[in-house]
Amino acid sequence: MIRPYRDSDRAGCFEVCVKTADAGGDATGTYSSDELMPELFFAPYVDLDPSLAFVVDDGGRVVGYVVATADTRDFVRRFRAEVLPGFAAKYPLDGAADDAEAAMIGLGHHPEHLLTPEVDAYPAHLHIDLLPEAQGRGWGRRLIETERAALASRGVPGLQLTMVDDNRGARAFYDRLGFQVLSAGDGLTTLGIPTR
Repeated sequence: MIRPYRDSDRAGCFEVCVKTADAGGDATGTYSSDELMPELFFAPYVDLDPSLAFVVDDGGRVVGYVVATADTRDFVRRFRAEVLPGFAAKYPLDGAADDAEAAMIGLGHHPEHLLTPEVDAYPAHLHIDLLPEAQGRGWGRRLIETERAALASRGVPGLQLTMVDDNRGARAFYDRLGFQVLSAGDGLTTLGIPTR
C-alpha cells in the first residue's frame, strides 16, 4: 500500500535509495559512505517537508518511495541554510575518494544546480525509487499520481525531475506517464509534467 512517510521509515528508505542509485541498480559500496546518495536525494526532502513524502509498504518493509519539494527555489535556499552545513562537515569537497564521488559531493555543495531554466513553469521536483521486486506492478505510477495530487492541492502547476540517460527503464516509465523532455545534455535529461 501507499501511505505517508513516517520517521520510522528512514532506514528503509535509505536502503531503497542506495539499492537503486546506480542508474536504477545497486550502488552499495560505490562511494566511501553508502549514506551519500540518500543524504543527497532523500533525506533533505523529508527533513524539509515530510508532507510530500510517500512510501510503498509491502506489509513488512518499505520497498519504494517518492519525495518532492513544491518550490525548488525555496528548497535550494533552505538546503543551503539548513542542510549544507551538516552535509559539508560530513562530506568536504576535498574528501572524495575519486572523481565520481567528488561529482556527487559537489551536487550537495552547490544545490543551485536544481534551478533549471524551467523552474518557473515546473516549480516542484521529485525523486522516486522502487526496489526491483516492486517494479512493474503499478506502484511507480501510483506514487507519481499521489505526488501530483498533493502538489496540485497546493496550487503547484508542474513538476520536474532530472535523470541519468543510462537508466533506460526509468525513461520508458516516465514516457508512459506523459513526462516531456525539458532539456538534455551531459548524460542527463530533465523531464516535466503538469500536476493535473
